[in-house]
Amino acid sequence: MAAKRRRFGRVRNLPSGRWQARYPGPDGIDRPAPTTFRTKTDATVWLSHVEAAVARGDWIDPQAGRLAFGPYAKRWIAERPLAARTMNKYERLLSRHLEPHLGTLDLVDISTARVRLWRAERLAAGVGQPTVAGAYRLLRAVLQTAVDDELLRRNPCRIKGADQENSPERPVATVAKVYAIAGKIRPWYRALVLMAAFTSLRWGELIALRRRDLDLVRGS
Repeated sequence: MAAKRRRFGRVRNLPSGRWQARYPGPDGIDRPAPTTFRTKTDATVWLSHVEAAVARGDWIDPQAGRLAFGPYAKRWIAERPLAARTMNKYERLLSRHLEPHLGTLDLVDISTARVRLWRAERLAAGVGQPTVAGAYRLLRAVLQTAVDDELLRRNPCRIKGADQENSPERPVATVAKVYAIAGKIRPWYRALVLMAAFTSLRWGELIALRRRDLDLVRGS
């Protein structure tokens, strides 16, 4: 009695003893599984998952995500109508914290485990938690676009809390410390220190002040 033919894909035993699975994609191209399997059952189960993905419309060409992350992320930044300050921030995060570690990896090779390792290594290297959180948010946004572009099935950035910044509260100088600082600094900067501490002026407003802005008669 002839063996029953599978309705989707096929498996075969290789000379090495391992099993190979192949299947026809929705585009008509015959493709092998990305790896071989220890048993025929393993290969058959894998084919079943692929068949289900095709039926749901979730199938993605496994070669579509064979794009290096670095160039894709640079193009992502360039294509967006970002303010100059935001663009500079993204380019800095990419060049310093993402591209040196993930830039040569293909999009499909960036797994959740790899993202977790990248984050742990950045923190262990002494990079501030807010900076790592910002880089993580950029990475997640770039990879979400890859999902939208049907290059990835899902975004691997799924680390709980990795996008949150937990900056320690900055210490506040006491009045005595403010006067101590003003007493140590060059005399012509003393007024700047005191006004910065005791007024609500912003930095740009402080450094723009000139002698003519001081009215001793009206006390303003």
